[in-house]
Amino acid sequence: MTHSTRRLLPPLSVLALAASVLTPIAHTPDTTPQHLASALAGAAAPVPAVTGHILAGNVAQVLSTSQCEANPQLAIACYSPLQYQVAYDLQPLYAQGITGAGRTIVVVDSFGSPTIQADLDTFDQQFGLPNTTVDVEKFGTIPPFDPNDPQDTGWAAETSLDVEYAHAIAPGAKIVLAETSVSETEGVTGFPQIMAAEQQLINEGVGDVISQSFGATENTFPGFASGDFSSLLALRCAFADAAVHGVTVLAAAGDSGAANAEADGQTLYPYPTSGWPASDPLVTAVGGTQLSLDDQGGRLSPDVVWNDGYGAGGGGLSQVFTRPWYQGPVAGVVGGRRGVPDVAMSAAVNGGAWVYLGFPGGGGWSIIGGTSEATPLMAGVVALADQAAGHRLGLLNPTLYKLGTSPNAAADGIIDITTGNNTFGGVTGYTAGPGYDLASGLGTIDAAKLVNALATQY
Repeated sequence: MTHSTRRLLPPLSVLALAASVLTPIAHTPDTTPQHLASALAGAAAPVPAVTGHILAGNVAQVLSTSQCEANPQLAIACYSPLQYQVAYDLQPLYAQGITGAGRTIVVVDSFGSPTIQADLDTFDQQFGLPNTTVDVEKFGTIPPFDPNDPQDTGWAAETSLDVEYAHAIAPGAKIVLAETSVSETEGVTGFPQIMAAEQQLINEGVGDVISQSFGATENTFPGFASGDFSSLLALRCAFADAAVHGVTVLAAAGDSGAANAEADGQTLYPYPTSGWPASDPLVTAVGGTQLSLDDQGGRLSPDVVWNDGYGAGGGGLSQVFTRPWYQGPVAGVVGGRRGVPDVAMSAAVNGGAWVYLGFPGGGGWSIIGGTSEATPLMAGVVALADQAAGHRLGLLNPTLYKLGTSPNAAADGIIDITTGNNTFGGVTGYTAGPGYDLASGLGTIDAAKLVNALATQY
């Protein structure tokens, strides 16, 4: 593992703002993956996302989907990266040598994980994936890892999920892990450090796609209630730089459907809300689906909106950002606001991903769901498209909406999701239907077709 400690860029203007007084909680929607379940006998069963619990154990071996479903402690589906490679039609790309080679995925997480390289090595060995060296870049002084601190273990689990599944989809891409020194919770907290780190990497030419598996409810930013969005808007420098440099930025749309957490990180607002950075027009928001796969990764039925009782795919209307021009074709759905998500990938707990967590207190093999999973999956697809195109694709949304609202959307790899909704936690959400919707966005993807379409469009 490559380690280097970087001095942060001069503080963004938001650093001068007084952050809200928050209880640091690692398990707010999309801040870290809430959805772990152990396959060990006697382990606790999966729990609803709103409880914010992580359940894990020393899992002796990875189980197949049918074994997970038959396990009385689990009774949920579980999927491996090899199944996702089949489900998302990646094998034709790999056969052509499109593996993400020559491209770099930047994964950004507060604190990171002290065992990320060893965890990835174990993951790769288990599933026969090629090894790679994670380039760990530390921004600021990272606090010593405490296995008894749920923030530390939560972010370490998030880091393993992000790195392992970005690598699983784009096994030839370089992975840069940017670790920041303050935990992102709700409101401004942690974002100045994250945005400064991203901005520095972008300006240094590091990274073709940035994966962000975290978010904060727009309403929790200081000034929101009075219509003053300056505390949030001051953080957008990194995204503006990304647009200039052609870097694609992704963010998780949330794990609580149309609901999002209040400032305490646990209580849900009783009405629809949106989270940032997913709501940012310069970001591609990744929502959640539930897949139904056999043990080899073949689809048993079409994907549906993730809403399995443990969580639901985030989606709704931004109260900060107006409708961007590229969402003009879906104005009938979003009205005058920015609509989220843009696309959706696997995120269900009942159909979660096997992840190896080797840090103290991590619990070994675990099953993780959430849009924290969907985002690195999509980041891997972007790296493949960058390689196929021979250059960075930059902001994807204009092309995604051009492709996804055309009569040939399916032929270009954007697969409509027409079933399910993201009502959650007592908050009425949105229902999927033909075309764009606020539960699944444009839909999910067929990677072989979408990579080709993106490469030829740019």
